[in-house]
Amino acid sequence: MPFESAAPVRSFPSYRGQRHFPGWYYAACMDRLVEFESWLERDHALLLDFDPQVVAFAAQPFWLWWTEQGARRRHAPDFFARAADGTGLVVDCRPVERIDERSAQSFAAMRSACERVGWVYRLVGAVDPVREGNLRWLSGYRQRRFGQDVVLVAAVEAAFALPEPLFARAARVADPIRVLPVVFHLLWLGVLTADLSVPLADGSLVARSTW
Repeated sequence: MPFESAAPVRSFPSYRGQRHFPGWYYAACMDRLVEFESWLERDHALLLDFDPQVVAFAAQPFWLWWTEQGARRRHAPDFFARAADGTGLVVDCRPVERIDERSAQSFAAMRSACERVGWVYRLVGAVDPVREGNLRWLSGYRQRRFGQDVVLVAAVEAAFALPEPLFARAARVADPIRVLPVVFHLLWLGVLTADLSVPLADGSLVARSTW
């Protein structure tokens, strides 16, 4: 069963006064919308989409059932992702301060099940705000239309063959209005690279990933 293509096993309710903010995330890696139930899940959907090893992912695509102390339990992970080498990745999103005893048991059961079938399991919390901010900016240029001008793409790749300041080098290629969206698109794809642990700025050093 290709869980990365499955529909959610339960609904994502939306109502006035709720504490979480559900919605849809456009995943460029598979040109498809993926549901999320909170902003934390949205952030991790963004990370999965940005990861060059992830080819597809889906939200809450299956239930895990198990028996604990004579009681029937179930848990649906937040995401299932498929890596380029075929490996499965199961992700649960929960801030550390919100992991109670019951949810900890659910996460432990999911980790054990993943280990038994050879999948990777991750329990993740809040994303570093600087990295998340950079990725949210780059995600605005994740659509394929920003890379359709193959001549301009080649010129940008050549311009950043070695580490160069972002804006100054882009301005040498052509009008920055045309060039910068291509730079950001290639940064999203991983063709170009920059230090995303600090805020992207005009002087950020950008280089071709092969460098």
